[in-house]
Amino acid sequence: MPKIRKAIFPVAGLGTRFLPATKAMPKEMLPVVDRPLIQHVVDEARGAGIEHFIFVTGRNKSVIEDHFDRQFELEVTLNERGKKNDLALLSHDLPEAGSASFTRQQSPLGLGHAVWCARELVGREPFALLLPDVLVQHDPGCLAQMIAAAGALEERANIVAVEEVPKDRVHMYGVVGVGPSKGKAFGITQMVEKPKAADAPSNLAITGRYILQPEIFDVLEKQSTGAGGEIQLTDAMLALAKSQPFYGLKFEGRSFDCGSKIGFLAANMSYALERDDLSAAMREEMQRLMGGK
Repeated sequence: MPKIRKAIFPVAGLGTRFLPATKAMPKEMLPVVDRPLIQHVVDEARGAGIEHFIFVTGRNKSVIEDHFDRQFELEVTLNERGKKNDLALLSHDLPEAGSASFTRQQSPLGLGHAVWCARELVGREPFALLLPDVLVQHDPGCLAQMIAAAGALEERANIVAVEEVPKDRVHMYGVVGVGPSKGKAFGITQMVEKPKAADAPSNLAITGRYILQPEIFDVLEKQSTGAGGEIQLTDAMLALAKSQPFYGLKFEGRSFDCGSKIGFLAANMSYALERDDLSAAMREEMQRLMGGK
């Protein structure tokens, strides 16, 4: 498979589950410890070798563009105060000049439509898709594991990250059927959106990481609206699966659904516990809080 150089980040959502916090701040900029959610996801992509970062934005999302740009006034102030470590951190987080692109999804027509909006920036090459609502805590990151698995396939294929979920929760996810293994990946025989537990082909749910072939854009261009009146990515993948193979990868690591309050709070705790400068104090605070429960 050709090298995966580009990644799409759909960041046009309204974040209504986090109102009123997201009234003036995009949900993607909510901090997980001391880094915005979107920065964690971009870090994962960069660690996987992604060279071009494509953000599909919407209204009131300009702060995301500002975050991935230089802020000269801040840099001057930090330099004058001798804050060399902070300056180095800001410099490290910036994408290289010309490696970040931003395009608008002008209508909220779903994930499939958001992906289609990036078609001209991606071109005719395979690409990664990372949903910023999902964090995966592991080194190497989820996308790096997927790219390694894609390289081992030695064929043009689509790959989705999957993880086990309790059987009584499969109705909340897109679930895959499991075919023969090929390296660390396995062939996907079915993709069923939110099945009843009795009808689910497995308990492996699609997580927010994908490697897709450019033919998905051809499908999305003709895709009719599905559930919720939106253009659904799952519908397009089902159509593409008729002519191209799809594989699943059960990745190593723990995922956090930061689109939910509990998932977001759990991510903050878990990422803090992983930090050498915070873990001991965090454990003490957690024990203090739980002591009276």
